[in-house]
Amino acid sequence: MEKFIVNGGKPLNGTIDVSGMKNAALPIIFGCLLTEDKCVIENLPVINDVATSLEILKQMGFGIKMLGKNSVEIDSTHAVGGSSPAEMVRKMRASYYLMGAELGRYKKAYVAYPGGCDFGVRPIDQHIKGFTAMGASVSIEGGYITTRAEGGRMKGANVYLDVVSVGATMNIMMAAVLADGYTVIENAAREPHIVDLANFLNSMGADVKGAGTDSIRIRGVERLAGGTYAIIPDQIEAGTYMAAVAAAGGQVLIKNVIPKHMDCISVKLREMGVDIEENGDEILIRRSGPLCRANVKTMPYPGFPTDMQPQIVTVLSLAKGTSLVTESVWNSRFKYVDELKRLGARIHVDGKIAIVEGVDRLMGAPVESPDLRAGAALVVAALAAEGETEIGQVQYIERGYEDIVGKLRALGADIRIIDVPDMENEEQSIG
Repeated sequence: MEKFIVNGGKPLNGTIDVSGMKNAALPIIFGCLLTEDKCVIENLPVINDVATSLEILKQMGFGIKMLGKNSVEIDSTHAVGGSSPAEMVRKMRASYYLMGAELGRYKKAYVAYPGGCDFGVRPIDQHIKGFTAMGASVSIEGGYITTRAEGGRMKGANVYLDVVSVGATMNIMMAAVLADGYTVIENAAREPHIVDLANFLNSMGADVKGAGTDSIRIRGVERLAGGTYAIIPDQIEAGTYMAAVAAAGGQVLIKNVIPKHMDCISVKLREMGVDIEENGDEILIRRSGPLCRANVKTMPYPGFPTDMQPQIVTVLSLAKGTSLVTESVWNSRFKYVDELKRLGARIHVDGKIAIVEGVDRLMGAPVESPDLRAGAALVVAALAAEGETEIGQVQYIERGYEDIVGKLRALGADIRIIDVPDMENEEQSIG
């Protein structure tokens, strides 16, 4: 079992490269199921969720060949629909994209109920609404979701999502690209990774229009071809490093970003007194003075992203005055707050609102990461805190950040990984 040890209180300085976007890579990997040809995916982040996704495909009969650290060839010629390994599917939320991809290619799907980070109820009712509108039957039994196109083929339909759902938007897109006729998704999610998936599908011969707006139109085609596609830079990774500089101070050039994707984050950090300069695919971020309070409300894109909420709360913990952070996307996403309090943060949670009273400093202490983005927030806090912080459960962090320790060390951070005995396993072996 690994832990991170951070000796904080040191400003960050230097240059950092952002990896490919996790939230784009995962649906695109599963989207390779839609063609019987080979796909080469580039700019893949080297993270645990990508490794798990590729292993799922391998066990389904895909040919998986790494062409480099961040590039993979995926051959789905001999893939077997409905054969995904349940124990691996349950490790990650994004495995539900298998449903849309299998429906698109095989007109049926059999997938274990997905897992992932636990921060509240995350139903798949909007996914099911889309599938049924397109002529599929859906049943959930024994921890498995079974979907089948009635009549042997999915049919285009008008689908209005009751809530903006990134996962449902993507899943319906994948089910629709090989369906008969036209599909229109209204109240669709607009996130950058929606656009990236649409661009990937179009590069294979799909006809998807309107991605990035709230109305996506899809004309079904007979087949999709393979090809080569590069994943966009990770908005949340870049935002996390921006938060780290805001909290710890210093000056960092963040490379390989799409500044437009960062606007929702940059606006709030500027409001807090952080200097941000944009130049092409780079962002220069600098913080030398005090932080100012700000109110933040998470919203679907182009609003402030829920995946940046724990990191911004951490920064606001060091700002002068009292800030309000409203979580409007997910329930129970403040589970990390008790861990921040161990470092000296003053935060009171009332339902979906966190009241953050800024403190002069944070102090190092042992903490545990409850999920991916909360774990990243604890790293941000540890970098700013005086003294040593020990962060446990870092496997959550490694699900979504490529070489976070190495990248931060290159900025002058005193952070390292240690291996500690797994006491439960030790006791079992002794017994």
